[in-house]
This record gives sequence, C-alpha cells and structure tokens, in this order.
Amino acid sequence: MATLFQPDPYILVLTGAGFLIALVAWLPLALKRLPLSLPIVCIALGAAIFSLPGVGLDPSPLAYPEFTERFTEFVVIIALMGAGLKLDRIFGLHRWQVTWRLILVTLPLSIAAITALAGTWMGLAWPVALLLGASLAPTDPVLAADVQVGPPKTGEEDEVRFGLTSEAGMNDGAAFPFVHLAIALSLAAATGEPWAMRWLTYNVLWEIGAGVAGGYLIGRAFGWVTFRIPAETKLAQTGDGLIALAATFVSYGLTEMIQSYGFLSVFVTALTFRHAHRSHDFHREMHDVTEQVERLAMMVLLLLFGGALARGLLEGLSWWDVAAAVVILLVIRPLTGLIGLWGFRAAPGEKLTIAFFGIRGVGSFYYLSYGLNHMEVTGAEHLWAILGLVVLLSVLMHGLTVTPVMRLLDRKQGRNPDAEGLPPPGLQGPGAD
Repeated sequence: MATLFQPDPYILVLTGAGFLIALVAWLPLALKRLPLSLPIVCIALGAAIFSLPGVGLDPSPLAYPEFTERFTEFVVIIALMGAGLKLDRIFGLHRWQVTWRLILVTLPLSIAAITALAGTWMGLAWPVALLLGASLAPTDPVLAADVQVGPPKTGEEDEVRFGLTSEAGMNDGAAFPFVHLAIALSLAAATGEPWAMRWLTYNVLWEIGAGVAGGYLIGRAFGWVTFRIPAETKLAQTGDGLIALAATFVSYGLTEMIQSYGFLSVFVTALTFRHAHRSHDFHREMHDVTEQVERLAMMVLLLLFGGALARGLLEGLSWWDVAAAVVILLVIRPLTGLIGLWGFRAAPGEKLTIAFFGIRGVGSFYYLSYGLNHMEVTGAEHLWAILGLVVLLSVLMHGLTVTPVMRLLDRKQGRNPDAEGLPPPGLQGPGAD
C-alpha cells in the first residue's frame, strides 16, 4: 500500500504537465474580466508549489545560469514571432512613428536614467549599473500580452495596443548593444584594452544591420515558399501553423551564426513573412501555434520564478532597493515614455497608457543572465534580487490594472469590450487590409 502514496517522479511530471496545459487553455478565459493576469496566477502557483516540503529543486537563476539564459531566450524569440505576425499595420516610417519614438527616445533615456540610479543610489559599479539599466529598460514581449494587439486580421490595433506591441517586438534588439557596452566596459576595466571602435562598428552597426537584413531575407524566403511558390507544394497548403516555429528557429539560428542580433532578426522575419500575403487566413494558424507555445513556456518559466521568490530570491534587499524599484516603474518609465511621445498626435489618456504599461519581464531575465554569463560581476545575488523585485512589482501593478484600464480605453474608443466577434472596422490600423 505504501507504493500508492509514492508515485514515480515521471508520473508526477506527466500529471503536472497535464494540469499546466489545462490551465494554459482555461485561465485566459477565466481571467478575461477580472483585475488579474495570467502571470500573477503563475507566479503564485510557483511560490505555492516550491514552498511544499517535498519539493527539493532549487529554481534560483543563480543555481542554473546557463539554463536561465537559454530558456528565457527561447521564450522571447517565440513571443517576437507571434508579435510580428499579429501586427496588421503595414511597416513604414510614418505609420510606425509611435514605435520610433519609443525605441529612439524612450528606450535610451530609460537606460540612462536607470543606469544613473543604479550607479549613484544603489552604489553599483558603472558597467554593472549599465547592465542593470539595459536589462530593465525594454518593454517585455512576453508578459505584455494583455496590452497587445489581437490576432492577425482582427483589427484590434488602436494606437495604444499597436505602440506597445511594436515597441516590445523591436526594443529587445535595440537594447542589446547596451548590454554589450556593459560587457565591453567591464572587460576594458580589467584589461585596459580599447573598446569604443569595436563596440560601435561590430555590436552596433554590424549586429543591427546584419540582423535586420538577415531577418528580411529569411522572411522573404519563407513568404515565397509559403504563399507564392507556383506549385501545390506551397507551405500554406499544409494548414500547419508549426511553420511559424520553423521560421523562428531558422531566422534566429542563421543570424546568430553570423554574429548578429537574433531577436531583431526574428521580429523582422515575422513582419516580412506577414507582408508576403497580408490577407491570407494561414497567418492566424501560425499565430495561434506560436501563442500556445509561448503561453506554455511562459507559464513554466513563471512557475520557476515564483519558486525562486519562495526560496529567497529577494533576500538581502534594502528599503533603498525597494524605493529604487518603485522609481523605475512609476517615475522613469512613465516620464521617459511621455517625453518620447511629446508632440505625437494622440489623446493624452492614450499617451499616458502607453507610457505607463512598460511591462518588465522575461526579456529582463534574459539580458541579465546573458550579461552575468559574459562578464565578471561581484554581487550577482543582489542584481537578481533587484531585477526580480522590479519584475514582480511590474507583474502585480500592471496585471491588476491592465483589465480595467484597457476596458475603459475600449469604451472611450466606442468599442464594447464585452462584445463577441470582430471589432468595428474603424479600429483597424492604418494600412490594414
């Protein structure tokens, strides 16, 4: 009889995976009208599971630095493909001006402000402060799902949703040069070797340029074999959305092989892929597959994050660190967001919403783990505690406010948030088919 109460670990994993997949499918529907978000529930579940006395695994990112970097990298690239596929708005300088403002003004201002805060208030060394700033400045493409546009061809693309989706898709690649700058400064401090020219020519010009060009070419290739090839073997005939995952991995893998920014490449591939046949229903199939994989991977990661919190990830934080985290979320992001949107033609409430919902999450985990794995840093526990606190506060603050704020925004735009079916045609973004 004792064996009945000691199940095989493999059976436990299968059972847990079944419950997890069921939650992936059910929770978004259950939380649709509640002031809660899926990430909040996942973190709470993770904290509860890893608080049980029989769970011996330590999910701290400090214990598994390589796994943390690779797993967060995987989740982000899936989210970037999904973000690019669901954008209805045609790419262009004028149509995407809200994106350029957030990338070219808000992002560098946020990095500079957080770096200054970390280097003075927190007393971190300047290369480490820059790493923290580059990690905490980007809006996350994974946890920002509740403020992003709807699936392809649904028309759910008002300025707020479009701005936050396109920003989240593009700023991961835009923040990477600053992570490399922190690494370069750290190495230069130890060796005295010059760094500026290599960083500018290689980490900025080459890696961004090659990432954009590679992503575009791969997107064109997948677009052609999926929609344009004059044969019955075109990939769209399969009806299998797994092709989106193929495009994700090929784009990321090939561009990383030539030492460029794979994050940027994946997002550009998705945009180019979508542009190949904007009105085709197959885009919905591809988006749905990426969304399901992303949501499942996100839940696993957030369960581990909740477990790390339960096991003491935030230990050692001072009240000064807590105050700094609040300043990052409630002062730096909203202020730099409003500065970036200064003069942009949108209602004040829309600009304030975009500025406020700069959600921090999985991308921040990746950048910090990447930086720590490529530079010598003392006090990594403190950095993970600060970043973990900022992400936790962001998940709670944005998760509790996103539903009422977005529902209010919909009503102001003449849209019933409880209505079934597609939104009114007037909500489709400029250039939508």
